[in-house]
Amino acid sequence: MIAARVLVKVCVAVSLLAVPAVGLAQTATTQAPPPAGQYEPKVGQAGKDVVWVPSPESTVEKMLDVAKVTPEDFVVDLGSGDGRNVIAAARRGARALGVEYNPDMVELSKRNAAAAGVSDRASFVQGDMYAAEFSQATVLALFLLPDNLLKLRDKFAALKPGTRIVANTFGIEEWTADETLTIADDCLSWCTVLLYFVPARVDGTWQTAQGPLTLKQQYQLVSGTLGAANIENGRVKGEMLSFTAAGTAYTARLVGETLAGTAKTASGDAAWRATRAAK
Repeated sequence: MIAARVLVKVCVAVSLLAVPAVGLAQTATTQAPPPAGQYEPKVGQAGKDVVWVPSPESTVEKMLDVAKVTPEDFVVDLGSGDGRNVIAAARRGARALGVEYNPDMVELSKRNAAAAGVSDRASFVQGDMYAAEFSQATVLALFLLPDNLLKLRDKFAALKPGTRIVANTFGIEEWTADETLTIADDCLSWCTVLLYFVPARVDGTWQTAQGPLTLKQQYQLVSGTLGAANIENGRVKGEMLSFTAAGTAYTARLVGETLAGTAKTASGDAAWRATRAAK
């Protein structure tokens, strides 16, 4: 029964990507056919972990727009396919890396990067995305299935707070996107972009002038108490924590083991600090 369920799960995952591929292929940017004998990928072809379906160019650009990619960024794509996310990021001046299991796709990506004139900023390596080292990334630009994202979730959460993860269509289980955008213009398939900011770890007990601050955290969502008051609307975005307690709105940045920011009430703003309690 377990084997049967796994087989069904794989078939469903493949169908999720393969069924809309006809419409996508019709709307993709027209490219000259490759020279005779040169590798040409087929939409829907099987890979190690996913089938290959390229993101529409409009979605790629919107992903990079939403993530606000600049020349200061290091963009990584896991399961980079023909390299389009990496090349688009490099066109914006960013350094970018694609990790792709299929060696033919890796070589194709390198040729595409050379044709786009961005080989100095776009690089590609053959490898397993689950074993890849990407801790230095400032942006992850991904088009993966939910199962793939779930397997990578712990590595995502361990990235530096504020790292942006931008995904095409499929989100990270139990991790609510900070922003979701649907492309309405002429996009026919794969038109949803989700943005996540890796949150700082703020769970635990903190000492404040208002009494103990006790926080429970599930990715960017935070609950708990401040003194005798329950916390409402608790959220972490990168290094920034915000919440409301007893009618006061608190915002603070995590610096080391200290939260420093502002407590805002109807009578005005005041400086506010919290220090992590020793374990």
